[in-house]
Amino acid sequence: MRLFGQVVIARGIREKKANCKPIKKERKKTMKQFKKVLVANRGEIAIRVFRALNELGIVTVSIYSKEDRYALFRSKADESYPLNPDKGPIDAYLDIDTIIKIALNAGVDAIHPGYGFLSENPEFVDACEQNGITFIGPSSDIMRAMGDKISSKQMAIEADVPIIPGVDHAVHGLEEVTKIANQVGYPVMLKASNGGGGRGMRIVHSAEEMPKEYAEARDESKKAFGDDQIFVEKYLKSPKHIEVQIIGDQYGHVVHLYDRDCSVQRRHQKVVEYAPAFSVPEEVRQQIFEASIRLAKHVGYKNAGTLEFLVDADNNAYFIEMNPRVQVEHTITEMVTGIDIVQTQVLVAEGYSLDSEEIGIGSQEEVTCNGYSIQTRITTEDPMNNFLPDTGKITVYRSGAGNGIRLDGGNAYAGAEITPYYDSLLVKAISHDRTFGRAVDKSIRVLKEIRIRGVKTNIPFLINVLNNETFREGRCYTTFIEETPELFLLPESQDRATKILEFLGNKMVNVQKAVLDKPDFEARTLPKYDTEKKIYGSRDKFLEMGAKDFTQSLLNEKRLLITDTTMRDAQQSLMATRMRTKDLIGASDATNAFMENAFSVEAWGGATYDTAYRFLKESPWKRLKLLRQHMPNTLIQMLLRASNAVGYSNYPDNVVKKFIEEASQKGVDVFRIFDSLNWVENMKMPIETALKTGKIVEGTICYTGDITDPNETKYTLDYYVKKAKELESLGVHIFTIKDMAGLVKPYAAKKLISALKEELNIPVNLHTHDSTGNGVSTLLMASEAGLDIADCAIGSMSSMTSNPCMNSLVEALKGTERDTGLNPDELTELSQYYARIRPIYKQFESGMDAPNTEIYKYEIPGGQYSNLLAQVKEMGAAEDFEEIKGLYKDANQLLGNIVKVTPSSKVVGDFAIFMFKNGLTKENILEVGKDLSYPDSVVEYFEGMIGQPEGGFPEELQKIVLKDKKPIDVRPGSLLPDEDFDYIAKGLKENFYTENMEDPDILSQKTLSYALYPKVYEDYCRHFEAYNDVTGLESHVYFYGLRKGEETTLKLDEGKYLIIKFIDMTEPDEDGYRLLDFEVNGSIREIKVLDKNLEVKTDRRVKADKSNPAHLGSTIPGTVGKVLVNEGDEVTVNMPLMTVEAMKMETTVVSTVNGKVDKIYVKEGEQVNQEDLLISFEIDE
Repeated sequence: MRLFGQVVIARGIREKKANCKPIKKERKKTMKQFKKVLVANRGEIAIRVFRALNELGIVTVSIYSKEDRYALFRSKADESYPLNPDKGPIDAYLDIDTIIKIALNAGVDAIHPGYGFLSENPEFVDACEQNGITFIGPSSDIMRAMGDKISSKQMAIEADVPIIPGVDHAVHGLEEVTKIANQVGYPVMLKASNGGGGRGMRIVHSAEEMPKEYAEARDESKKAFGDDQIFVEKYLKSPKHIEVQIIGDQYGHVVHLYDRDCSVQRRHQKVVEYAPAFSVPEEVRQQIFEASIRLAKHVGYKNAGTLEFLVDADNNAYFIEMNPRVQVEHTITEMVTGIDIVQTQVLVAEGYSLDSEEIGIGSQEEVTCNGYSIQTRITTEDPMNNFLPDTGKITVYRSGAGNGIRLDGGNAYAGAEITPYYDSLLVKAISHDRTFGRAVDKSIRVLKEIRIRGVKTNIPFLINVLNNETFREGRCYTTFIEETPELFLLPESQDRATKILEFLGNKMVNVQKAVLDKPDFEARTLPKYDTEKKIYGSRDKFLEMGAKDFTQSLLNEKRLLITDTTMRDAQQSLMATRMRTKDLIGASDATNAFMENAFSVEAWGGATYDTAYRFLKESPWKRLKLLRQHMPNTLIQMLLRASNAVGYSNYPDNVVKKFIEEASQKGVDVFRIFDSLNWVENMKMPIETALKTGKIVEGTICYTGDITDPNETKYTLDYYVKKAKELESLGVHIFTIKDMAGLVKPYAAKKLISALKEELNIPVNLHTHDSTGNGVSTLLMASEAGLDIADCAIGSMSSMTSNPCMNSLVEALKGTERDTGLNPDELTELSQYYARIRPIYKQFESGMDAPNTEIYKYEIPGGQYSNLLAQVKEMGAAEDFEEIKGLYKDANQLLGNIVKVTPSSKVVGDFAIFMFKNGLTKENILEVGKDLSYPDSVVEYFEGMIGQPEGGFPEELQKIVLKDKKPIDVRPGSLLPDEDFDYIAKGLKENFYTENMEDPDILSQKTLSYALYPKVYEDYCRHFEAYNDVTGLESHVYFYGLRKGEETTLKLDEGKYLIIKFIDMTEPDEDGYRLLDFEVNGSIREIKVLDKNLEVKTDRRVKADKSNPAHLGSTIPGTVGKVLVNEGDEVTVNMPLMTVEAMKMETTVVSTVNGKVDKIYVKEGEQVNQEDLLISFEIDE
């Protein structure tokens, strides 16, 4: 009995005793009884034959090359023996003498050749017979007649089987093949006479292509089959490729096992096959079956074989060749017929007839076809790189399974090394179901279940093929892949686990320098708040009243309103803007509740924008979106650097306008707009644009100097009042004094705020820092003078370079007329949250542990102080920081005593460090520094590219710095051409495509980010490509990685989590690589990381520079075959230069330029990896 959907054959012919030793039934004396069989093959087919033999109770023997000594298949055999180690990876399996010697020494009865290698070599058959070994397959005579494409055509003519127009003999030389091609008519097909698997096959479209294609076909045929005979025939465009499986015994019986449709091919190699060939008309199918039986009987065919036909658009069938062996795709025939073809091969070779009890095929009528079966070949080929094979170590392998699925594997398992020497097949996935559509669905399902990491695979491509309607309808033809470009629209493999591990590995090896004594950090516990409490915050009032009425209503408030700067300026000033979105969002829900009576939360803009991309590898736009979601009742405030937006130089007006509009739409409620030189002209356009959004606009003037100093003549009280009134006239809703260095002294604040309140009809805000320790006192004095809004930070994130302490200010005013209305206990809860996470960022802090009144002397802004110190440390000049602070003051005076806030503060800092490095002082600079090249920021300042300073530029120094450049005296943005956002968007899609770019809003944000920070944004995109989204990692893991035995959980999607545990790290190998072992959801994963801190002495191949047309790199990993040119040779475009072989396929490397060979970097026989530099050129002008 045959079970539906299963392979059952030779029932009861071999059973096992209790001791598990194989025994056989008594047979007729004419039968051979195989006790031991050698499989002269490797990989998947070797394992397939071992399994068939094992079920028959026959001992199995494998052979293997030195390259295959660790391969899976050799461990599946009962005995394994090495081939000649002096032979190459292919030649070893073609070494007849060695194979026969192993067979004789092992005492085998028979040899099964599998497919490929020697499976169609009649000399191998003869060698077996001469040594008393049965060859499981047809006789050498039949093989010579049918295994050769030329003689098989001659046999077909004798049997009245139609063939394609061509010649019935092998061609001898280029001249003859060209002559025949001209007679038959282009296009023609060149085929290796003994070929298979697409090797040695070429389509030639013109006489010009013939020399190259003919040479490649001959070389490939010689390497793969040991024979370079080629024949030529007319090439049929877009036919279907149909093959028929036949089996013949030694007594003249032949049956077919129906047909297979193998039309889905690339490079003449089958990709997806299915049975039966249901889309071919039944009448044509019957003609093909009859022709197959007729031809097989005509030649007296014995054992399993396959006859291949092409069916053209008019349903004419042409015989093309016979494969006298088992086929790769025999599996689908087994699934629909229930007949084990490999076991049948063995039984026929033993002498059984088809109608014997052991085989059980009494007649053709007894062979039935049940349902549909599909085979997909999963390979290490990259569809996006012309299907070139990938190599490397499989780090993850999870197979699919389930009802109606069969997997025939050979090389795929976690830890397997995929080499460039052999076929790229990893596993064959075979589905079976009652309908073709459901078989397709099963195939798609199993492909989606399979996870392979470490090497590229064609799985996404196979899924595209199966989903294509042409395939589902059975209408595919042999050029279907080439003519269906949408098959190559592949989803990018996320492989998120591997990418995250590689990120962690790089962090641990190269950032933490392989030092695994990571500090202990307190768990991130979110602040507690009343989730049931209804909140009516400042944003709710603003949305009801509108910007002008709402801000005017603030003038009637007796309480001092608060802007919480913790999420923006406080963390920027304390820890160089390194606080991650994850930690800010951790505080956001509680902040929304606790700041109900505050004015706003400054949470975006300024340096947070570029540092998010540059250092934290996260999107500031995503941060804004999340903040908006978590703080719906709170006014979110941003800092805008006027015409610099959130950058450090001027941008075209359309960039600034677009940025403001986008920020307004995505969640910003309050725009604090300032110019680093207090040049109101530079602020007009941004203010006008922001006002049009309907949001609140704070016009801002930066504070410097000391208005209480009687010697101050530049930055006086009148100066600030005048600037404030100028901004009020532009329509701003609030006026802000921005004191970035903490220079406003308490009594100066009282004097300044009093004057501003008398002169202005809009609320006044004060922003200051606590570097001197006077911050809270300053705010209290300002409050006494009628200040409307004060900027301050939560306790544990306040003071020193940060802003004054909110908790202290709230307690100081509690119970007074100016009571803020904020709850001290709630502020303490927030403060404790930030205190728990702040140690993670300690490495970025400035080191200022106590107030420093030198700030009044040096006037270094708080945010810059920590950045400047970090910069000085990176230079190795930490011990000279005091001297550099003095130079900062001198640099400021040399520049004209300017306002110091980003980006003008950067100019002063860069200038101070430049002076330090070059031994310049304010006394000698005009002489010693006259011939030096100054930092870009200093040059741009003197050019007028960040604006015009109060009182103008120092002319003598300006001439020295600019040399021949001419300065401007107009707003820089007015001189800049508009940015082409469409051009940027197109470039981003071409170079860094992600699916969310199809969302216009997302694409708009990405183009803006690129326009503002091209290089920073490109680096961010490359980081995302390399490591995926790392924002979900806990911050201590992001910055430090994991210690041995430490575990972390990362959420990927809803309901999808990675549990990652670090196990161990090796010492670096001779190439400088360390191996790191992790557990991911309980499975061991190994990654390899180059330790960039080491000096590696091992020579490495030079990589080709993709942007250099004079470089030609390898497109595949493989072995250099022939080098066809010498250094100094003249070359032309498309001229063959060398060949590279990989997985039995030969690729000709051709010149991409006209010129001369400058240098050849490789030799014949050497191994190369993808992108290794092969040749460099001198290009003709």
